[in-house]
Amino acid sequence: MKRTYPRHIAAIIDEAMDRAGLTDSLNEQRASAAWADIVGPGINRYTTRRYVDHGVLHVYLTSASLKNELTFARTSLIEAINRMVGTQTVTEIVFH
Repeated sequence: MKRTYPRHIAAIIDEAMDRAGLTDSLNEQRASAAWADIVGPGINRYTTRRYVDHGVLHVYLTSASLKNELTFARTSLIEAINRMVGTQTVTEIVFH
């Protein structure tokens, strides 16, 4: 019988996700969920919908002035989201 050494469950799950090809979509979901943590509850209150499609985070806002204000902070938001996810998932943010 072959002797195996114990592995962390996180490593086993990551390996299974890689084999199934689901790592990219999982990272996109993590980036979308990270939006609320990055901007906080005050700004998230004006967010109606958000999703990531091919590296572009689409954020729907109800306030035009907030949309304009967040446009100036776009690069720092991208860096913060990617730092939280752990990979370079988001390359652009589009505010609607």
